[in-house]
Amino acid sequence: MTQTPPAPKPPDEAGPDGTAPEAIKAVPLRHPGQWIAAAIILVLVGLFVYGAATNDAYKWRTYADYLFDTRIIEAAGWTLALTVCAMILGVVLGVLLAVMRLSPNPVLRTVAWVYLWIFRGTPVYVQLVLWGLFGSIYSRIDVGVPFGPQFFHIDVQTINAAFLFAIIGLGLNEAAYMAEIVRAGISSVNEGQMEASVALGMTWIQTMRRVVLPQAMRVIIPPTGNELISMLKTTSLVTAIPFSLELYGRQRDISSLNFQPIPMLLVASTWYLAVTSILMIGQHYLEKHYSKGASRMLSDDQLAELAQAETLEGGR
Repeated sequence: MTQTPPAPKPPDEAGPDGTAPEAIKAVPLRHPGQWIAAAIILVLVGLFVYGAATNDAYKWRTYADYLFDTRIIEAAGWTLALTVCAMILGVVLGVLLAVMRLSPNPVLRTVAWVYLWIFRGTPVYVQLVLWGLFGSIYSRIDVGVPFGPQFFHIDVQTINAAFLFAIIGLGLNEAAYMAEIVRAGISSVNEGQMEASVALGMTWIQTMRRVVLPQAMRVIIPPTGNELISMLKTTSLVTAIPFSLELYGRQRDISSLNFQPIPMLLVASTWYLAVTSILMIGQHYLEKHYSKGASRMLSDDQLAELAQAETLEGGR
């Protein structure tokens, strides 16, 4: 007959002599490879910084002279304005295209699919070149009845609308990508939400606007922030229209005069990095706002409200 061995005593239970067992001394696991990798990276970064600082080809004096030049600052403002306007157009049109793709109407679905096929299948630079040639393709736009009276006409070749064409070109291209982002966000919402909305008597449009889209924002916001940052850098391609008041075009014009393209490119890169950093901070807080309720972990504000509610409940 076998005997079952006694269960081990818990660590805090005293032994026969009345003394508690010694506390377990946990030794953290060491990772020497991490320190070696960090040291190698620091050495490489230090060598690169020293080499760049002592290399006369970078022309750091020119870089410092033009970093806060009024023309560069003005160009950064044009770049930001172009980014915001094109992104607004892309988001609005992208939401419309996403709703059309999910619509039960086959005509709307086909129109949206053809739009995405064209604008996602051709390079954005080619599209901007075509918008730059818009005046040559359509020298005059007549608005009126075919073979009848004309209400008014626009002579495209006489107007200077490079900034407008840049916004349209970037915005229409961005709408094709935003449509897929919004469609993915809408598809992530449980179908039961739509069924419940229909049971309450809501129309399809009301369901999208009041129920589906607010819940889909937590899926839509992160890739939209990435698209905004990408749009900021894509503005450098509007020189194909041509529109040279933005950051890249302005530094190119200045470098063609002082014959120092390397420091001017570094100036433009610095401003791109600065604006991108600001946009990334805004994206972080926007994602944090729309992610409320997605995690079981309570935030500091929610914990404070819960403690306040418990205090009020205990005082009654």
